[in-house]
Amino acid sequence: MLKEFKNFIMTGNVIDFAVAVILAGAVGLVVNGFVADIIMPVVGHFAGGIDFSQMKIVLDEAVVGADGAVTTPENAIRWGAWVNTIVNLIIVGFVMFMIVKAYNKTKTPPAPVEEAPKGPTAEELLVEIRDALKK
Repeated sequence: MLKEFKNFIMTGNVIDFAVAVILAGAVGLVVNGFVADIIMPVVGHFAGGIDFSQMKIVLDEAVVGADGAVTTPENAIRWGAWVNTIVNLIIVGFVMFMIVKAYNKTKTPPAPVEEAPKGPTAEELLVEIRDALKK
């Protein structure tokens, strides 16, 4: 069983998949940084200086005790973070589209399959057999 597992792990597909997962994680970090640090500040600037990561609808304010410590944290809908996530998704989708498009260009198109020459239809063969039998 250990030998079968070793053969399974060492196949190209598993290794390729592992590399793809690791690269996807790294690309995800790069794209997250790009969105948070470059795209969203530009969007916020053109939207009137809004920092979308801080935008929220507060449902319950945080409760602070007498000693200054927060006893109950704030409960809020962080819709700005969700906007950042949507922009992130669009950029990741576009990057993946471009990668797949570039990959598809590198693949050679399949050779055209030549059609076999058409022979007589079944009806034509039956007519030919009938005519041969009449002779």
